[in-house]
Amino acid sequence: MNSSPFAADPFTLLAAMVLMLLIGSVFWAAMAGSLNVAPKVSACMALANLLVAASLATHALRGVVPNLLAFWGSDVFSLAGLAALRAGIPGLSNKPLAWRSGLLIWLPAVLSLACLPYVGDLRVHSRIVFSGLALLALMAGIDTWRQLRQRLRWGLSALLSGPLFVIGAMLAQRALETFSKAPHYPDLLDAEHGNLAFLWSTLAMNLLINATLAFLVLTKLILQIQQLTREDPLTRVLNRRALQEAIETEHLRLQRGKPYALVMIDMDHFKQLNDSLGHAAGDAALQRLVEVLGHSVRDVDRMGRMGGEEFCVLLPLTDLAGAALVAERMRWTLEQSQFSWQGKPWPLTASFGIAEALPSDANADAVLIRADQGMYRAKAQGRNLVQAREAHER
Repeated sequence: MNSSPFAADPFTLLAAMVLMLLIGSVFWAAMAGSLNVAPKVSACMALANLLVAASLATHALRGVVPNLLAFWGSDVFSLAGLAALRAGIPGLSNKPLAWRSGLLIWLPAVLSLACLPYVGDLRVHSRIVFSGLALLALMAGIDTWRQLRQRLRWGLSALLSGPLFVIGAMLAQRALETFSKAPHYPDLLDAEHGNLAFLWSTLAMNLLINATLAFLVLTKLILQIQQLTREDPLTRVLNRRALQEAIETEHLRLQRGKPYALVMIDMDHFKQLNDSLGHAAGDAALQRLVEVLGHSVRDVDRMGRMGGEEFCVLLPLTDLAGAALVAERMRWTLEQSQFSWQGKPWPLTASFGIAEALPSDANADAVLIRADQGMYRAKAQGRNLVQAREAHER
């Protein structure tokens, strides 16, 4: 009885990997299609699994399928599979798919292999294939580690992205082995223990890679769901609850000497707009207001919809004078903007109330109330104005 931990024949291991990869391809295709979960990334993963499965299947069937498919075709499929994997990972951060870098490795390798006859000593072929695969795997590992570092600690990020680096190292080792004095480089179908260990490791790493990418995709989905619970569905700014949480967090920083200010905004004549042009026009006007005012806020600022036609902007590290400048710029920009509905123009203006948080404010609500009172003062004085309500005013 064979007691080796790698007891199995290479063909069986290759068949197991092909089956696993085909199942993975179906899973990712379902994620991209019917479930519509990170469709671009999932489609790349489905393609990567399918191409690697095709590579292993055609390799295992050497002598059965045509030599062009079993040798050159198998190498082309494997390189394309790793290129597809590497291309999809940046999509997890909504970045463009990284097809160019993969193509720069895949195309020269494929053209070089096409010029080499698949007879006799195949070590040069193996150097090209395994070097290209190692480089693509390492690039994918670096991208995955960067994605994980945005969400997890350093150690856990390294652990989860590790399978890609291990695969890259294993493939690089296979490339280095081609420089040995052996006249023929060992084939994946060889039954020697080193090759069996490589196949077992590849099987395990493929499982871990698919699991890691599934974790990243599902994490992205969860974050998107969480974001939806914090967004106003119409204007895509923060909803009232999320904005109040942000203001309360800023109020805690106030105790450490970090000032902040609020700008309360209320669109003028909104009811009249709804009555004249309809509620769809009112929704479009609110979206236009957010679009215009968004150009006047910094990345650190937070805009939220308090309800109806009322919005609020949180300005960290800003005093009352700074808030007045921001609010006046908003007011002027909105007044100068253009809005029309079904060919009918409508002037967009808003009334602005500003308030600076003070150490004497018991809570964030006190600042909100002053900003709200300033906004109502602007309304009472004719609209399309910026007004403040000082803390000492009654």
